[in-house]
Amino acid sequence: MGYDVPHWIDGHEENGGGSTQPIMNPATGAQVGTLQLGDESTVDRAVQIAADAQKAWAKVSLAGRTQIFYRMRELMIEHTDEIAQVISREHGKTFGDAKGEIARGLETLEFATSITQDLKGGFSQNVSTGVDAHTLRQPLGVVVGITPFNFPAMVPFWMHPVAIATGNAFILKPSERDPSASNIVARLYQEAGLPAGVFQVVHGGKTVVDALSTHEGVSAVSFVGSTPIAMHVHATASAAGKRVQALGGANNHAVIMPDANLEFAAAQVASGAFGSAGERCMAVPVAVTVGDAHEAFMTAITAEAKKLVVGPGDDPTTDMPPVITPEARERVIRMTDEAEQAGATIVVDGRGLVVKGFEKGNFVGPTVITDLAADHPTYTEEVFGPVLVVMHVNNFDEAIDLVNSSRFGNGTAIFTDSGHYARRFEDEIQVGMIGINVPIPTPVGYYSFGGWNDSLFGEHHAHGPEGVSFYTRQKAVTTRWPAQNETVEASMSFPTHD
Repeated sequence: MGYDVPHWIDGHEENGGGSTQPIMNPATGAQVGTLQLGDESTVDRAVQIAADAQKAWAKVSLAGRTQIFYRMRELMIEHTDEIAQVISREHGKTFGDAKGEIARGLETLEFATSITQDLKGGFSQNVSTGVDAHTLRQPLGVVVGITPFNFPAMVPFWMHPVAIATGNAFILKPSERDPSASNIVARLYQEAGLPAGVFQVVHGGKTVVDALSTHEGVSAVSFVGSTPIAMHVHATASAAGKRVQALGGANNHAVIMPDANLEFAAAQVASGAFGSAGERCMAVPVAVTVGDAHEAFMTAITAEAKKLVVGPGDDPTTDMPPVITPEARERVIRMTDEAEQAGATIVVDGRGLVVKGFEKGNFVGPTVITDLAADHPTYTEEVFGPVLVVMHVNNFDEAIDLVNSSRFGNGTAIFTDSGHYARRFEDEIQVGMIGINVPIPTPVGYYSFGGWNDSLFGEHHAHGPEGVSFYTRQKAVTTRWPAQNETVEASMSFPTHD
């Protein structure tokens, strides 16, 4: 039914694995395509092809690599609308939001065009008499990216440009929910001149994830998704001897200080809480009002939530799209029910929303909850939907303690006009990414993305300079060039730097 999405292996589309899965449109609830699912044999074939391709690719000059990335950037710009349309159809997000994630993904591609600078090693002359030392960074080999449904373009772009630019071959396992964008990217890489086998796409579920995470030909695994699966991938791949970066879930807080511009803060928090139906690892599902800020902020955020237009992503009037699956919609409703049963106040209720003409879509409206206990799962867990829980504390120190009590540590924000409180916030908060009057502090592509605590498993953050470190390993080289007639007596002592 609809179109077919196969794997991309060795420079062309091909089926493999035998089983399939429907691709659904979240706005209509209808099947729009069929996805080919791989198995262990599909993974093994892709890894072997990648290993052969990587040996030749690693020998391509840095200038040759960067020219491909320059061409790839132009192709991505030319095909932005095509990619955004399939993202909107399969994920549900608005066309503008889909174009936005492509633009943010291009930041990492642009970073990769400067890989000539980021692979420069160090050099020290005459560290000992007649002896020099230098370092160089070399690729790992075949590396893997396992990516989530919520950013089918941007998150893979956090991985593959840096991995490929540093000389590796890359195998992408995208989400089964919205796989088509990855195949388009593969086609564009080929048009840009990337050799076959250097970038491949293998579709599938847990079977493919585990096969990629344990295959003896894979050197490293990058993952972005929920915390339970991040822990599984990290444990499985690490036990198999792989280098792993596994980015997990989040429950990001935005602290609202009494001195903040509260209408500005409410508008920004609304964008963070309800943009893309809250299905972002950098969403803002919790607002923490401090002292006298509470009542005015509640009035402002209620107005912001109620004015949002909910509908299909391809409607230009839509502010907030559907969630990805019926199960995701049911989870949002269930967790709102449980909060209400525990005594919380449902200030804005999205549970009964029906979008006319799209009654089978996965729609749920913006929801604002307050008066919820700090140990309730609707506050402590990742809802991953358009739900904003507003917590209230008496002062700044209590706000710091509340944010730091979360087991997650992905992103957080503070809204304030006080440089004093902003500086204390960035110093004392135990979170990896911080926004000051910025609700979604996702770093630009030439910095690195990653959280703390249960939001990251592994040592390296994604893209930027830490991405270069993750996808390469360093060699330290010590050299001496004696004259042909130079005679040096053997020494049994450990060499010193004389």
